[in-house]
Amino acid sequence: MTNTIDSKQAPLYQAFSVLVVDDEQGMQTILKKALTKWFSKVDCASSVDEAESLRSENHYDLIILDINLPGRSGIEWEEVFSDEYNKAEVIFMTGYADLETAISALKLGASDFILKPFNLEQMMQAVKRCMDKCLNERMQYALKHDFERHTTSQIIGQSEKTKQLKQLIVQFSPSRASVLIEGESGTGKELVARGIHEASGRKGPFVPVNCGAIAPELLESELFGHTSGAFTGAKKSREGLFRVANGGTLFLDEIGEMPLTMQSSLLRVLEQRAIRPVGSEKEINVDVRIVAATNRNLQKEVEQGRFRSDLYYRLNVLKIDVTPLRDRKSDLRELVPFFTQKLCKELAMPLPKWAHEDVSAMNDYNWPGNIRELKNLIERCILLGKPPAHYWREISGIPHPTNISVTLSHVAGVPEYIETRDREPATGYPNAWTLKDVERAHIEQLVEFHDGNKSAAARDLGVARKTLERKYKEWESEGSENVE
Repeated sequence: MTNTIDSKQAPLYQAFSVLVVDDEQGMQTILKKALTKWFSKVDCASSVDEAESLRSENHYDLIILDINLPGRSGIEWEEVFSDEYNKAEVIFMTGYADLETAISALKLGASDFILKPFNLEQMMQAVKRCMDKCLNERMQYALKHDFERHTTSQIIGQSEKTKQLKQLIVQFSPSRASVLIEGESGTGKELVARGIHEASGRKGPFVPVNCGAIAPELLESELFGHTSGAFTGAKKSREGLFRVANGGTLFLDEIGEMPLTMQSSLLRVLEQRAIRPVGSEKEINVDVRIVAATNRNLQKEVEQGRFRSDLYYRLNVLKIDVTPLRDRKSDLRELVPFFTQKLCKELAMPLPKWAHEDVSAMNDYNWPGNIRELKNLIERCILLGKPPAHYWREISGIPHPTNISVTLSHVAGVPEYIETRDREPATGYPNAWTLKDVERAHIEQLVEFHDGNKSAAARDLGVARKTLERKYKEWESEGSENVE
C-alpha cells in the first residue's frame, strides 16, 4: 500500500472525527496511522456493538465500516443510518462483495464503497471526497444565512490609533485565545473580528451572530443546535452555529445582551470546548475560536451584576478597544474617498465632485454614529445628489446659500446708500443697483459663505472657478483705477 497524503490538506479536517470499524487489527493500525495525519480524533472498534457504544458517547463525522464483522454486519448497523441528528458519512469496505451487497450499502446512504484489498491512496481519496462534501455543506449553510456578507476586512486609515489597531489584529490573530472587542456602535467591531479571522489562517468559516437580535429562548438552539422533537416546533434537527463554525471563528456580537442563563452555558463550552445540543445528552467536541464584541463597558456590567465575572475573564484573554471616529478624524482622508467610490460602484452612480468645504464640514463634525454614520451620510448624499456640506445645512435648518439674506463683505465699489455688515443685513437687492453691483455682491456673498472657498462658490453659481478668478481681477483693476 502506498500513501501520498498532501500535508497541506491536514488543517482542513482537524475539526472532524473518524471511527474505523474493522475486526482486523492490522487494518485498524494502518488506517489510524494514515488518518491521524488529517484528523485530530480517530477511534477504532472491532464490532458493530463496540462501535455503537463509542458512537453513543462521541460524535463522529466519518465512519469507515467493514461489512463482514463478527455478530452484526456493517449493513445491519441500523442506528448509524437512522439517527438523523448524529448522522455521519459512511464509507463501506469489504473483501467479499457482490453487486447486491453494494447496492444495499449505497441505498442505506453510504458515501462510498471500497473493495479489499485496496490501495491506501484510494481510501484517502474517498475520505477526502466525503470531508470536502461536509465542508462545502457547512459553508453553503453559512452563505444561506448571510454570514459571509460582501464586506471587506480591510481597515482604512493611517492615523496612529488605526495603525495600533492593525498591529493588534496581526499580533492577536495567530492565537486560539478568545478576543474581546469593545467600542461604540458603528466603529467597525465586526470588521476587526473579520480581520482577526482572515489573518489567523483558520480554514473554517467566519460566522457572526448578533446576541441581541435573537430571542433569549431561541439563542441556545441557535448556537448549540437541537435534536428533532427537543421542543415544540423542532420538527427537524439542527446543527447550530458552533458546529457550522467548526475549524473557524464564531463572532458573538453584542455579547453584553446575552441572558445570564445563556452566559453559564457559553462559559461551559469555552472551558470544555464541547457543545451539548438541546434535547441531547451527548457532547460534541468543537474547534471554534470565539471573538466577542460589545458597545458596553463589560467591566461595569460585571460590577453591576449584569454579566458573569467568570465569563468576562474567559472572553477577555485578549482585548481590543476600537477608537471612535471623532478621535481619529485624520482617517477621513482615506475613508471618504473609499466609501464614495465603493458606494458609487454599488449604486451605479457617477462619482460626485465634492469641494474642499465638504471635507472640512466632515472634520468639524463629531460623528456620534461613527463610521456607520459616515457611510450612511455619503450614501444619502450620492443618492440625493447633494454635497455633504449642503445636506448638513438643510437638515440643520440653515438655508441653501442661494436663498440666504445678502450681507455685503466688500466696501470698495459699493454705492453709499447700501447697508454694510455693520448694520442690519439687507434682504434681496435694491432696485437701484446695476446688474454689475448685483453680480459682485452675490459672488462675494457666496465666497464668504463658503469661507473663502472659490471652488465651492463657483459650483453653486454654475460657473468655472476661472470665471470667478477673472471677475476678482476685474474688480481689483477697477479698484486701482478708482484710487488713482
